Parts: sequence; structure tokens; C-alpha cells
Amino acid sequence: MSEQTQERTKRRVVVVGAGMAGVQTAVALREQGFTGSVTLIGAEPHQPYDRPPLSKAVLLGKSEGSAFDVDFEALDIELQLGCEALGVRPADHELDTEAGPVRYDVLVIATGAEPIRLPGAEGVPGVHLLRTLDDAERLRPVLARQHDIVVVGAGWIGAEFATAAREAGCRVTVVEAADRPLAGALPAEVAAPMAAWYADSGAELRTHARVERVEPGAVVLDDGSRVPAGAVVVGVGARPATAWLAGSGIELGAHREIVADDHLRTSLPDVYAVGDCASFPSGRYEDRLLVHHWDNALQGPRTVAANIIGEAPAAYDPVPYFWSEQFGRFVQYVGHHAPDDTTVWRGDPSGTAWTVCWLRDTRLVALLAVGRPRDLAQGRRLIEAGAEMSPELLADPARPLKSATA
Repeated sequence: MSEQTQERTKRRVVVVGAGMAGVQTAVALREQGFTGSVTLIGAEPHQPYDRPPLSKAVLLGKSEGSAFDVDFEALDIELQLGCEALGVRPADHELDTEAGPVRYDVLVIATGAEPIRLPGAEGVPGVHLLRTLDDAERLRPVLARQHDIVVVGAGWIGAEFATAAREAGCRVTVVEAADRPLAGALPAEVAAPMAAWYADSGAELRTHARVERVEPGAVVLDDGSRVPAGAVVVGVGARPATAWLAGSGIELGAHREIVADDHLRTSLPDVYAVGDCASFPSGRYEDRLLVHHWDNALQGPRTVAANIIGEAPAAYDPVPYFWSEQFGRFVQYVGHHAPDDTTVWRGDPSGTAWTVCWLRDTRLVALLAVGRPRDLAQGRRLIEAGAEMSPELLADPARPLKSATA
């Protein structure tokens, strides 16, 4: 280890955000030999926890929580929980928090994303979000009482919550302003088969349904119809949690995300950003990616830690991946597709298992697999390799994906 690297490993690193990205950054620093001070600051009072179980296991009372299995004391990671970050003063190398200023040599911002709230629903009794452990704990008795529930938004979170609510025996109506579920994530022909999943599970999906207002006991749509609602769960998306950075000088992008470079450095010296709150340039996709998924929060911290230590790692350019369990189906997506990419179907979308592939020219760039985990595993390796595919061979669902190369 060079003298310069040794010096870098003795600095004070402050990580803001105690979710997956923040925790993994702190852990990766120790795993990669960092011997300096590491402080992890979280706005919530709970021990740092993982979020995916909130929409199923915690919600249905099958788990009391989802705390990370990390011995912070043994790793000499200082926790400051229940402490919200308020701002950054880069000239002083200080982070302002509710508990006072915190000096840093290196700052890592991992504050994630926050749910978009439904205008006019603030303060209305029975309106819920599902983002935090406290949110899930408040919703658990609602499901146990088997209320009539209205879910606003048929995205990933809306579908997962509707699944859990049906499993709990609730009557569920999902209202979606677009013409289909997952309108912001998938093209119409791919999302269309998923609409039938709602009815199959006993949930009602109402598309082209905009919420006019929420009243105690009902959701009023813009066509004047009233949907009875013992509880309303809002799942209309999330945005990067960056409002607290106003005036810091950190460059923000079109979605209010932190604009990071290909090593996850921000526009300020000694400040990094990782996870849901940051976008990064992808050479693989020739695009800037803002990825609100667990796998990105798991992978990015290794790059940040290596940079802090001074190991000059390769540029951060992952193949994005996420999964969703909904209506008895395991849905996985890997890669990144654009509107002009060619779609190739593998299997019948009215069945229980099928895959959609996206090709750019003949190169596999993305894949959505429903109940076909082998397609996903093989497709991920092919995307990473930039493999050229034969559309004709690819369209045969009986042929292993890895043998459909051109």
C-alpha cells in the first residue's frame, strides 16, 4: 500500500443515509481496508434495515422487521440515527444536521428517494404511503381489519401492495391515471398482459382514472365516481430525496437527482453520491441512468469505497436489475431499453411464464422475464457480454437463451 493510499485510509468519511446504499458503503470501506473514521447518519430512529420485505413480509406480520445483519460496533462504524441531514457547506467540509454540524473529509450522500405525495391528500385520515418501516407498521392493522382499500397507482409498489392486501383478504381497487399498469416503465404491448393479473387475483384495476380528491371514506375520481375506501395507499412514484441540498452547490439533474460522474463523484470535491438519489453516465447504454432499485444500491458502494481508498476502480457501468413479486408471479428485469429497440417475445404472455427481449440492432440490451428465471440469468450474462443475438432463434421459448446467439 503506497503512502498516499495509507493517508487516504485515515480520513473521516461521513455517509448520509442508512438504507442499503449507505450501509453497504460503510461496510465496503471496512472490507477494502479503510482504517479511518466512518460515521453513518440516518434520519430514521430504527436500526438500519432493508426495504423490499416491507411490501410483503413486514406488512403481513410475517416478519417484525428487516434489519441488516451487520455488526456496526465490530466494524467500528459510528451510527447516528434519528438524525436528519439539513445541508452541506462544502467550503467548511461540514454537514449540517439536526444534532449540529458534522465535519467530514469525504462525504457520501445516499439519501435515496422519497414517495411522491398525492396533492390534496395531506392530512386526510386513512391516507398512507409505503416507504418506511413505520409506514408498514401503520398499514399492518389496516390489512388485518380487511378494509376496502384503494391503491392509487399501478406501478411496481402499487402492484406489490395490492398483492399483499388481497392475500390479507381486503377488497382492493387500484386506480391508475394511464391506460395500463407500469405505464412509466414498460411499453404498452408488454404491460398490457399484466392488467389481467389484477382481476385474476380478485383486485379491480381501473385505468384512465384520475383522482379528483380524497375524502374520509372515499376516493373521488375525475369522472365524478366515488370509490369506497376504508384506507388509501398512494403509490404514484418516488423522487430523489435531495431537497435538503439546496444552496450546497451540488449539481442536480432534470429529476432533481444528484448528477454523478462515472465514478459516482458529484460536482463538489470530496463528495460522492450513490443509490436512488444519483444518476450516472452509462457507456454501455450511451445514456445517463437514474436507477431506483435495490441492486444499484448494492453495487454502487463498492465503486465509491474503492475511490475513497484511492484504488482507481473501473468506471461504474452496471447492467441494471430488479425484481417484483406480484399476484403470484416473479417478475425480473435486467438491462435498459429505449423506445426504438426491437422487442422479441419468448412464450405466450397470457400464460404463466414468458419473456420479452429488447434488441438494439442485434445486440441484447434488456430482458423482462415472468416466471423464467433461467432466461434472466442467461440474459444478464449475454447483456454484460454485449452478445449479438439471432431474433429467430431467440423467439423460440424452448431454446435456451444462451444458444440463441447470432
